[in-house]
Amino acid sequence: MNESIRTAAISPLRQRLIDDMNMRRFSRETHRNYLRDVGRFATFLGRSPDTATAEDLRRFQIEQRDAGVPTPTMNSIVSALRFFFTQTIDRPDLARKLIRTPHPRNLPVVLSRDEVARLLNATTCLKHQAALSVAYGAGMRVAEVAALKVSDIDSERMLIRVERGKGGRYRNAILPADLLILLREWWKIGHQQGVMHAQGWLFPGQQVTKPISTRQLHRVVVEAARAAEITKRVGPHTLRHSFATHLLEDGVDIRVIQALLGHSHLNTTALYTKVATRTVRAVISPLDRLGIVTADQERPAG
Repeated sequence: MNESIRTAAISPLRQRLIDDMNMRRFSRETHRNYLRDVGRFATFLGRSPDTATAEDLRRFQIEQRDAGVPTPTMNSIVSALRFFFTQTIDRPDLARKLIRTPHPRNLPVVLSRDEVARLLNATTCLKHQAALSVAYGAGMRVAEVAALKVSDIDSERMLIRVERGKGGRYRNAILPADLLILLREWWKIGHQQGVMHAQGWLFPGQQVTKPISTRQLHRVVVEAARAAEITKRVGPHTLRHSFATHLLEDGVDIRVIQALLGHSHLNTTALYTKVATRTVRAVISPLDRLGIVTADQERPAG
C-alpha cells in the first residue's frame, strides 16, 4: 500500500476498507480506485458512507448519469461501492441496489506481428524493451509488469509468477525462451548499474526502492509507437491484446488463452475471436466447396 496513505490520518472506516483490500491482495491501482470512488460517494452524501440509504444510492447514480459520467467510470464506481457495502460494512442489501449500466465493448486495437517487432525495437533502452516484451511475450497487464520482482522469474519451469494480478488473483504466465534471454541481459546490465537486486523490482523506477510506474510504461509505449511510425492508437494493453490474438490465430485453444490471461470468464477471452483475422481468412466458405464457379466460366451480366 502507498506509504503516503498509510501515514496520513485516516478514519477507522477508511482503514477498515484498506484492510479488507489488503486481505484480498488487491493491486495498488485497485486500492487507489476504490478509495477514490467511495470518497466520491461520501462527498456526494456530505456524511460518512456507512450511513447511506437505498434512496441515497439511487439519487447518486441518477446524479452521475445526468452529469454525463462515462458508462465505464460509472460501472467502476459500482464495483467499488459493492465491495464497500458487501465486505466492509456488511450491507449486501445496499449493494443489490447498485445498477451496472450495459455498454457495448469496442473491439480491441491489435498490432500485426511486424508492428509489434517495430515497436519493441523502437524503445530507447534495454529496460523499456524488456518491460514491453514481458507485456507482449507473456500477455501481462501493465500493472502486473510494473509489480514484478526479480524472484518472480522462474527460469527452471519457464514461468513468470503473477502474484499481484487483477483482483489479487495468482497465476502463472509463460516465459518464452527469447524473453528469458532478454531479461538475463537486462539483469546483467541493471546489476552492474546497481539498480537491480535479487530481491528487488524487475523494473525499478527512478528510485530503485520503487517499481516503474504504469504511467511511465504508457509513455514508453506511446513514444515507441510514434518512433516506429505506427498510426494506431496504442497503449500497454495493446500488447496484451496482440498476444491473445496472435495465439488464437496460431491455433491455441481459447481456454488455454483464458488461463494465460487470467480471465475469470471465457466470454471475455472470446472477444479476441472477432479480431483474429488470420483465423477468419483460414476458414473455407461452404460456397467454395460447391465448385459452381470456374475461372473460364462466362455468362451474361444481367
